Amino acid sequence: MDLKLSDKVAFVSGSTAGIGFAIAKRLLTEGAQVIINGWTQKSIDEAVQELKSMIPQAKVSGIPADFSKADEVNKLIQALSEIDILINNAGIFEPKAFTDIPDEDWFRFFEINVMSGIRLSRHFFPKMLAKNWGRIIFISSESGVFIPDEMIHYGMTKTAQIAVSRGLAELTKGSGVTVNSILPGPTKSKGVGTFIEDLSKANNMSIEEVEKDFFKNMRPTSLIQRFASVDEVADTVAYYVSPLASATNGAAIRVEGGLIRSII
Repeated sequence: MDLKLSDKVAFVSGSTAGIGFAIAKRLLTEGAQVIINGWTQKSIDEAVQELKSMIPQAKVSGIPADFSKADEVNKLIQALSEIDILINNAGIFEPKAFTDIPDEDWFRFFEINVMSGIRLSRHFFPKMLAKNWGRIIFISSESGVFIPDEMIHYGMTKTAQIAVSRGLAELTKGSGVTVNSILPGPTKSKGVGTFIEDLSKANNMSIEEVEKDFFKNMRPTSLIQRFASVDEVADTVAYYVSPLASATNGAAIRVEGGLIRSII
């Protein structure tokens, strides 16, 4: 299927690894020009080289930014030219007991996970409306609906992303701009892989045993009973940023393996 993205320019925050990297790769295969982002120039250079090795014709570049610092985000925005597609993917997570989460962590999570997308959208949203076409995607999570008791601060930020996404969509009436959020479930990203490995070592269990236990005891409502791949999430994102998905706006789109039990 031709997603008609060959003339589009996309920016993907937090895209040197994991879901963001997979999204960048998927968009590049569709012929889009992609600007990636990471914490350091070194990580960007390595990711760009890897993407070009996989997709020789790739039109890819990158800009570093630390999303915990507003001044770096502002510099990033100034360095970006016009874009058609904005993927707000930058984010952090960390399992921690509620009573052990200090104020500083709550603010840090909100700054990176929520304000990153708000700042970028605030700049590019009016420009998209002015040209009557654009796509903004917030990579939220099923944790925004099914708040995980082991990282409530993370779940809070994912709920906020869904709210911001829907609110922005309300401002697109009658235009060619859409704003949606994507809700991945447990996904085998680099960060989650490290998390699983740490659990494996801490509990003296194999990776396979940890994964089985995770879905049995921590995410028992999952219908697929496995981690999704980053490519499965990226495929979904690629469709919803394409012109083919013009009738989907203001939606919270699930890629969570049926973990959320509600039908709407």
